[in-house]
Amino acid sequence: MKPTKRADASIRMARRIWGGLSREALSRLKEITEEHHFSLSAGDLTYLQNGWYVTHTGLIGLARRNRCAGIHVHSVSGFCDPSGQRWAFKATVYKSRNCRGFVGYGDANPSNVSYLVQGAEMRVAETRAVNRALRKAYGIGICSVEEIGALPEPSPIEREPKKLPTNATNGSGYSSGTVRDRLCQVIRQHQLDPNLVKAYATEFCGTEALREATREQVESFVAHLADWAEKDRNALLCQLNSYMPAKGGAA
Repeated sequence: MKPTKRADASIRMARRIWGGLSREALSRLKEITEEHHFSLSAGDLTYLQNGWYVTHTGLIGLARRNRCAGIHVHSVSGFCDPSGQRWAFKATVYKSRNCRGFVGYGDANPSNVSYLVQGAEMRVAETRAVNRALRKAYGIGICSVEEIGALPEPSPIEREPKKLPTNATNGSGYSSGTVRDRLCQVIRQHQLDPNLVKAYATEFCGTEALREATREQVESFVAHLADWAEKDRNALLCQLNSYMPAKGGAA
């Protein structure tokens, strides 16, 4: 896909997900997409608090496209306190075999991570370190979503899990129990509407019906859905809501 087409596709999706974005926001999205070949549909970017953020998925994809030679990560023991779930990591990105390395640090503790990932502070700290090092290595001026602090927590009512139909994905057309089970797990964990997920999956895979999608396409969608749900559930919900059928005028 040529950069201009990729940018146009991202702009269309951004308008559908976030509605009335400013001209400046859309212009910035086009610049970022064309410069680094990011894809909004692949979960490389997200829009939060009036600004664009790159995701870990987007940075790893960028490194792969540029044939990154390696990433070395280790904990910074002087700033780690396992009993208090406080962690700090140092990451070094090597763009080539002769590269001296681009260094980034990341820290995490219960006070600066989302409630969704509390208990996983060590992994968050490692991800933040890798993201900072990758942004330095490839000249990414925008912050990664994993680096920002905790967002406002939802109310207890919003946190309360909702029961979903046990046959949420029946009839989806793919036979792999592992993929199906993973999809059901993501739907339950993040309280997603299974019918809207199925509609999104069909468009994502580019097929008339989900049963026509290949195993690889469905696996890619499940991985994308899980990653987006972890990174920005609100944006994902907006995306899913765009597949709600229009209300008719009939009584």
